[in-house]
Amino acid sequence: WSYCESLSSMDQDSGLHKGGCRCRKVRWRVRAPRSVEAWKCNCSDCSMRGNVHFTVAPENFELLGNSEEFLTTHTFGTGTAKHVFCKVCGITSFYVPRGTPNGMLLLSDIKHNDGHNWESSLDQLS
Repeated sequence: WSYCESLSSMDQDSGLHKGGCRCRKVRWRVRAPRSVEAWKCNCSDCSMRGNVHFTVAPENFELLGNSEEFLTTHTFGTGTAKHVFCKVCGITSFYVPRGTPNGMLLLSDIKHNDGHNWESSLDQLS
């Protein structure tokens, strides 16, 4: 599974988040709002993997260390979307979508709350 976790908060609305693949050979960080709106995609590729993602501008995304040497890219159809995954564990933690090729989609672990005990969910964010 890919993951995304909060690194630090710059202010109330934005911060740095880090993430990567399961084996941690691919690592990245991104500047994004502290709380993001994530989407569950229903295309055939995302549906098979259960992708839930959020979008950031490429200038807010940075690969860390030697991550690039562990990446490989898969394209299909029009070739516009770039499905990037780790050569070691096979996990996709980010990709360039067909619909917004000037953006980066980051796959995320989603925190759910039951609507009744939201205070404890809020505590997990800090």
